[in-house]
Amino acid sequence: MKFLTALLLSCVTLVSAEQVGPWNLDALKKAPSMKWLNQATPVHSLLYTGEMYQDKPTEVFAFYASPITLGTAQSGTKFPGVVLIHGGGGTAFAEWAYLWAKRGYAAIAMDLSGSRPPDPVFDAQTGAPKGHQSEAKERTRLPNGGPPHGAPEKFDSIGGSISDDWPFHAAASVIRAHSLLRSFPEVQAENTAVTGISWGGYTTCLVASLDDRFKAAVPVYGCGFLYEGESVQKPSIDRLGDRRADWVREYDPSSLLPRCRVPILFVNGTNDIHYPLDSYMKSYNVVPGEKQMRIQVNMAHGHPPGWAPQEIGLFIDSKCRAGLPLTVPGSPIVEGGQVKVSYTGGAPLKEAKLHYTTDSGVRAKRTWKSVDAVIRDGTVSAPKPPAEANTWFLTLTDERGAMVSTTVQLQP
Repeated sequence: MKFLTALLLSCVTLVSAEQVGPWNLDALKKAPSMKWLNQATPVHSLLYTGEMYQDKPTEVFAFYASPITLGTAQSGTKFPGVVLIHGGGGTAFAEWAYLWAKRGYAAIAMDLSGSRPPDPVFDAQTGAPKGHQSEAKERTRLPNGGPPHGAPEKFDSIGGSISDDWPFHAAASVIRAHSLLRSFPEVQAENTAVTGISWGGYTTCLVASLDDRFKAAVPVYGCGFLYEGESVQKPSIDRLGDRRADWVREYDPSSLLPRCRVPILFVNGTNDIHYPLDSYMKSYNVVPGEKQMRIQVNMAHGHPPGWAPQEIGLFIDSKCRAGLPLTVPGSPIVEGGQVKVSYTGGAPLKEAKLHYTTDSGVRAKRTWKSVDAVIRDGTVSAPKPPAEANTWFLTLTDERGAMVSTTVQLQP
């Protein structure tokens, strides 16, 4: 009887604590303590409290910008919010926060490697940050920084204290940044979104599955199923041996995406070596909630290419401030010598294409062919892909130039 009572109490405690894997979501959903470092420039800088690392408290550096900090809106105005997650080799990007503030959002971009980038330099005429400054390697290690953004911290630490695991810290720091952003008086707490690039896209998948307060999520490149196929991360995961299953269970997005109920737009390229299309489609397929895709032939991999697609902003606008949504394509159907797909919503279409590859070998090196499709009466049709085509999909582009994709068809 004592055992049963203890078990029931334990279950109640777990439910009330909202614990998912190593993350205590109740604690993370409370705004952390913070301090401003600089509020004199269009993009402010700050530090906020992070998780314990090596038995010591940590601080996380972040840039923050809004139309108020840019001087284009008055105090008292409220804006939707967005959380911006950098990828490998990246840091907090002042220009990324600036771009979203120009779009009308309150934006926070944090560093997830225990460091801070150089102070940005601003154009005296426009007030914009000059160049892509935050790619600079001259970064300062914070005295109370969390784990570095390296392979040992991403993979090899699994099995010890969770406080040494970079994926734990990354997701926790993002959720804390979200809680902080929502606490600012100029932010519409009920209208927030998250987007991240590469490892930031990976982290976006984790966060969108953990933090249900977001209205939209856009992982760029990043996905799950990193432990199989052609993923460049697979060798690092395989080397974990007996700990491999622990890493997959705790930190591979494939284990968490089945929880995701946040509307999500997956953005990737056909030849991405870091997050190949088969792993990408598996990640998309396990999401039970609202989801869309934007696959671009030969999309470059990097931070500026990763935040460039206008569909990211349009998708987030549609969820956070009632903007016109993206087109929603149905499932492609092959009928005779044609492939057809219906679609709904969005602006009128101006172009559609079928894309396919007949190459074999590593996906990142395959050549793609594109064929014009016909738009008529709410249906897109194109010639059926050749029999030897092993991977194909269609793209639909509206009069704004916004492109979406059907699901990618993968032949055995």
